[in-house]
Amino acid sequence: MYDVVIIGCGITGAAAAFELSKYRLRVAVLEGENDVAQGATKANSAILHAGYDPKPGTLMARLNVRGVELAAELCAKLDVPYRRNGAMVLGFSEEDKATLESLYHRGIANGVKDLRILSGDEARALEPNLAPEVVGALHVPTSAVCLPWEYCLALAETAVVNGVELCLEHEVTGLEKTDAGWRVETEKGFFETRYVINAAGVYSDKLHNMAAPADWHIEPARGEYYLLDKSEGTRVSHTIFQCPSKVGKGVLVSPTVHGNLIVGPDSCPVEPHDVSSTAKGLGTVRSAATRSVPSVDLRQSIRNFAGVRAHATTGDFIIGEAEGAPGFFDAAGICSPGLSAAPAIAEYLVGLMGEAGLSLEKKTDFKCERRRVRFRELPESERAAVVAANPSYGRVICRCETITEGEILDAIHSPIPPRSVDGVKRRAGAGLGRCQGGFCGPRVVELLCRELNISHKNILQDRVGSYMLVEETKGGAHHV
Repeated sequence: MYDVVIIGCGITGAAAAFELSKYRLRVAVLEGENDVAQGATKANSAILHAGYDPKPGTLMARLNVRGVELAAELCAKLDVPYRRNGAMVLGFSEEDKATLESLYHRGIANGVKDLRILSGDEARALEPNLAPEVVGALHVPTSAVCLPWEYCLALAETAVVNGVELCLEHEVTGLEKTDAGWRVETEKGFFETRYVINAAGVYSDKLHNMAAPADWHIEPARGEYYLLDKSEGTRVSHTIFQCPSKVGKGVLVSPTVHGNLIVGPDSCPVEPHDVSSTAKGLGTVRSAATRSVPSVDLRQSIRNFAGVRAHATTGDFIIGEAEGAPGFFDAAGICSPGLSAAPAIAEYLVGLMGEAGLSLEKKTDFKCERRRVRFRELPESERAAVVAANPSYGRVICRCETITEGEILDAIHSPIPPRSVDGVKRRAGAGLGRCQGGFCGPRVVELLCRELNISHKNILQDRVGSYMLVEETKGGAHHV
């Protein structure tokens, strides 16, 4: 019998697992995919929002501001790339100026620090590449960027190190109330638990409906992006927003922690699984981005991608025990600022579960530290010593990002080992650069085969079924 079963291991589920791993509990995380962070967590803007946008008094507002404070601490402790670069929200008209004033006062009410309104000239003094049509801006110095999938992975790894069981490829197929709590059914067996956390993202309404009557649902919205080469990485230093609308915070232009430039997203209603990139969506992104930063060169795109956000019909985060389903807790509708709020969502949720009867006895041996070797970031004076101790750090596998064999081996033998080439990319960075794995991909395959003692024919690009090698037969192409 488990104390808690968490369904879903995106940023919300991982943060909940991290928080619960501080206590003497038996916890399992069930994830339908073959890796963590496979949904919106790996396909978003990577922004840790300061908290000026949510309506005061909402869970979004409260947990956003608390969450970004915790994120700064956690990224430092868990060695997650983080950069407090600040943000600007641009105005192009008198109407926009009124919106900027409203956002300023909303931010003050939410507790956001150091906000100020800039004139167009003041904004361009900080960001010379802004459009001449910009007439004002809200300056948000506490906004930051991070590496979202590594943030999620770091929280999940720390939970695993502290005793949480992570069950990948365990899609939940049913829920049943029992005298002791809940029976959670998966394709690979069932789990008996006292409490359930529903952190299933765009599928959270379907999970909720297995346990309790429907009183809300998820309206999935796809956002498409350009990721630009590092040659565009200094086009702006702040995250550049436009005034938000009812469909989101609008198209942004922002540096990333890797030194690239990210541009997007648009917003389009879709089915939960639809992460396709479209000419129409990318055209919308292009038009909006060049309105803010006319000189941005989208020809330097090295990748287009899309993510699906989990908008709830309530307009706010849905966090708490479901009515009529004791022991079943929702953490649903976690759209933006979900990445920013995640650790605060977990903190708040676990507090509610404690009030509902979950025993919360703190561990005395909780481990909260994580360190990675990032060879290219080491001072020259330290590199020789690192290579002398482990020669694999002296063999560069990914030329674009200067990722070494040693870093890839560290990823393969980490607390949550990758099950695919893209899993290695998300952990070590090999394949993130200009050639997108064209050079290093075959070498990563070789390392996975060697270290995991598996055949080339079983190596995946990413998700289950995405085999790297296929063969043509009379019946068509199939996995070898």
